Amino acid sequence: MIAHDVDRIDHSVLYTTDIDATAATYEALGFTLSPLSMHIGSHRPGGERKPMGAGNRCALFGRTYLELLGLFGDGSVDPWNIRPLISRYEGLHGCSFGCGDAEAVERRLREAGLSSSGVLPLQRDVETPGGTATARFEAVHLDRDLTPEGLIHIARHLTPELIHQPRYLDHANGATHLHSVLLVVDDADLEATVARYARILGVAPIAEGPRRVLLLDAGRMEIVAVSAFGEVLPGEPVPALPYLAGQAVAVKNVGAARALVEGNGFTVRELPDGFFVGAAEARGAAIAFLEV
Repeated sequence: MIAHDVDRIDHSVLYTTDIDATAATYEALGFTLSPLSMHIGSHRPGGERKPMGAGNRCALFGRTYLELLGLFGDGSVDPWNIRPLISRYEGLHGCSFGCGDAEAVERRLREAGLSSSGVLPLQRDVETPGGTATARFEAVHLDRDLTPEGLIHIARHLTPELIHQPRYLDHANGATHLHSVLLVVDDADLEATVARYARILGVAPIAEGPRRVLLLDAGRMEIVAVSAFGEVLPGEPVPALPYLAGQAVAVKNVGAARALVEGNGFTVRELPDGFFVGAAEARGAAIAFLEV
């Protein structure tokens, strides 16, 4: 395997048709969110950049982040073909891995039969202390028929300083980075899914209890069979398979984070190294707070 051209989980993507309510929930969970920023991009390399029918607010950590992606309009503008995903449920339907060379990643994935998107341009305007600026990205999308769990892509930030602005990096819950994303699959699909992500990311999986873990320099992709899901997030429902069931953030002090989250009215459930709030209260995807 080729390692190190993908170095992190850049961000998770939670899709919502009510960005205001979703943002209010994540602010109550203790996250500082960036202002709304609308996406402009192209569905093919070199194509005309057009509005994508989506905009985001993000919880930023300096290198990784959580993206709350709001869908706008009547659905007629949907170049990423997101709407069919949320017809099953609103929640986590995307994950972006980070790289330093999108051309090299695109070449490797294309040769492996995993991607035919080419390197796609993406941009969005963001507010800075000096005024509006345009953040720019390059992305390589995995072929959707290979990723029924959602929109999976690998991205390169061309202007990271415009995204990870210092004024957004402090969070009341003490979150410091995106720790992991959890994918639940049918037992019969476990081995094939783990092998697919190993090829996508260029890393060998390791076993941690029921989890299969693909460990990157920053963040980890965790995959679990549905029969063992209750051992990982007890009491959580599974609305469909495959299912991006949740994500975890690392926090400075799990006791302080628990006090804030519980004090804001959320139901807290314990984990060996922290706690989590279930998908029903966290807008479609469980979120765990871990002291690591």
